[in-house]
Amino acid sequence: MKKMICLLLSVLCLFAAVALAADSDTVVGKGKLVVGITDFAPMDYKDANGNWIGFDADVARLFAASLGIEAEFVEIDWDNKVLELNAGSIDCVWNGMTLTDEVLSSMECSKAYANNAQVVILPIAKAEAMDDTSELENLTYAVEAGSAGEAVINERGWSSTPVKAQADALMEVAAGTSDAAVIDALMAAAMVGEGTGYANLAYTFALNSEEYGVGFRKGSDLAEKLNAFMKDAYDSGKLLEVAKTYGVEAAIVAQ
Repeated sequence: MKKMICLLLSVLCLFAAVALAADSDTVVGKGKLVVGITDFAPMDYKDANGNWIGFDADVARLFAASLGIEAEFVEIDWDNKVLELNAGSIDCVWNGMTLTDEVLSSMECSKAYANNAQVVILPIAKAEAMDDTSELENLTYAVEAGSAGEAVINERGWSSTPVKAQADALMEVAAGTSDAAVIDALMAAAMVGEGTGYANLAYTFALNSEEYGVGFRKGSDLAEKLNAFMKDAYDSGKLLEVAKTYGVEAAIVAQ
């Protein structure tokens, strides 16, 4: 009986090893890299024709092309990103994803490709009237469920309302249903302030510093393939060229 159990475990381990090693072969075989994203400018968002664009979207297409396939974008519930990945409905999470301990333990992650921070968004009038950062703890925040912003707020024990996306968090503040929001600095730079759709909002205090990476299924060989691609793209100047298109070149990390 013990021999049978050992044999069964050995077979299962062999199947698992083959499946993991063949992750890139599976993706290439089906002819597409299915990328899990959310609406998150300037990383992933839709143009006037409904096509996904942004720094992450453009680079994902370049990476897929280097594998001889196409990138397909699927909008996901950010709080369920690990479930979507493990279920096989997406091949990677590529959406300005912060490399938290939870992410690193549950996914096979690429090296960091960009720096970021979680910043507090306030109505301009409230930001100008704020004398002390201690006042921040008395506010109610809108945060994306499952995001780094939510984690930062929870660590501090501040009051928050989870929403589906960071864009929804901005809408909550603009509508006055939340005092403030915490979102990614790169998104704040693109969507908040003069000349944007949220001209009456301001991004103020940074609550931390963090890095972005791409997540694949645990054990996938695609993470190392992406690392090699990103280094080549950085050395050739292509990565910074794409970054300049979306105004995020200052955040890009040398590969």
